[in-house]
Amino acid sequence: MAASAVALTVFASADVVAQDYAARDVSGWTVAASNDKQGCFLTRVYKRAGDTTLLLGVDIDSTNRLSVLNANWSIKPKDRLSLDFRLSNGGFAKHAAIGIAADGKRGFVTSFEAKFPSHFAASKYLHISRDDIPVEQLKLDGSGAAVAELRRCVAGLRATPAATASDKERPGHIPKDPFATEAKRKSRK
Repeated sequence: MAASAVALTVFASADVVAQDYAARDVSGWTVAASNDKQGCFLTRVYKRAGDTTLLLGVDIDSTNRLSVLNANWSIKPKDRLSLDFRLSNGGFAKHAAIGIAADGKRGFVTSFEAKFPSHFAASKYLHISRDDIPVEQLKLDGSGAAVAELRRCVAGLRATPAATASDKERPGHIPKDPFATEAKRKSRK
């Protein structure tokens, strides 16, 4: 296949993703675009005490954030804490996180370096601890395929340019309210 045909196929599929990216299940994970269309996320709920929810989001500017929530946790929104994150292929010691609450659960959110989604995709597990207290130990089966789909979703959003300020402004010759009684009609002479 010619390079231009490959590029056309990639951009065409990216436009489809961006215009109407429906949430989908990929290897046990749910991948979806964010409501604001500024990024995408993957998520999984682990059926255990408190139904731990793990969510990894990536924005079109490549920033990422990891959230972990559980119905049994007492962390308060905006609490600041330091956690250790260990993947099967590396880790992040004493990493800052902030408390959050969502959907009846409490937990934390943090962000990592731009390569974190690649490390996440290549790992078999994620172990989180607070000093010597285990917080959670999660298997990441299927994360490679889910991160690949997450990247496809983000690429689709990037391919669709956001409206610029000039796109939002009305041209000067168009009245603010063309139905108002003082709106003037231009003739076609």
